[in-house]
Amino acid sequence: MSDIKKRNKSNIKNQRILKHENDKAPEKVSINKGLPLRVISRVVVIISLLIVVYYTSKNNVQTFAKQTELLPGKGQVVDCSREYINEIDKYEGCVPKYCKRFVTDKVISLRETEELIKIAQKGLRHGGSSGGASIFDLHSGALSKGPHFVNVYKIKELKNHFTQEGFNTFRAVKEKIKYTIAHHFGVQPDKIYLTHPTFFSKITPKPAVTIHDEYWHPHVDKETYKSFHYTSLLYLGDYNIDFKGGRFVFIDEKYNSTIEPRKGRLSIFTSGRENFHYVEKVTAGVRYAITISFTCDKNFAISDPSHDNFSD
Repeated sequence: MSDIKKRNKSNIKNQRILKHENDKAPEKVSINKGLPLRVISRVVVIISLLIVVYYTSKNNVQTFAKQTELLPGKGQVVDCSREYINEIDKYEGCVPKYCKRFVTDKVISLRETEELIKIAQKGLRHGGSSGGASIFDLHSGALSKGPHFVNVYKIKELKNHFTQEGFNTFRAVKEKIKYTIAHHFGVQPDKIYLTHPTFFSKITPKPAVTIHDEYWHPHVDKETYKSFHYTSLLYLGDYNIDFKGGRFVFIDEKYNSTIEPRKGRLSIFTSGRENFHYVEKVTAGVRYAITISFTCDKNFAISDPSHDNFSD
């Protein structure tokens, strides 16, 4: 009987030892295997995030015109907005064959571009907004000055500041742009007219002070300026060389189309909601450009800027 008791005690002791060892074994395995599993899981998550970011950015943003490209011409047809067509349809000879945007580096010469840069700098050095965006309207003389605007044509000291040669360059550039629009949109050049505002812009990284400095908001040109039917932008500097940021972005349903400014690059587009757009914030340097726009409505036509403006 005592032998049986001894054996039972021995069995119970062995079972306890075995159970203790079995209890420890899974814990040891989980520690050894758990560490690499956590590392692998994190790697998988990071890779997944990178894939999502890559494909999201690829599908939502398209660089339509790179600064490094010299483009003879590149166009993108878009569906005209109903409001734009309803309004422009009454102007015979001015209705576009297609609504679109078009970019070219072959219309405006480097000499003409350099001359326009000089005009912009001459005007803007006598003004400048309190924030990061300044404009100088060569036609009306409007110049950003602090939080307000002044008229350079009313400042006697600036009467000989602008030469007739400069005004002639502007006129030649305007004519080139008008005929480029007529050709690529299939309209008659004598049915589109220069309209206001026509202005140089200077954008720096300075923070906005007034609403006039907030150039980065998405907008439609036709809704901002009633007279606009065709918009043109001529870039007077190079993206990532003269400035950083400041790209022009068309907002589309499937993806956004981005234009990187290049000195002498001309961008033209119909001014309706089909070309909803914005300008990225400039983060470094100085971005110069000039906006020259056209209307189909002769009531909104303006004359070419001239040295005679100083005598008004």
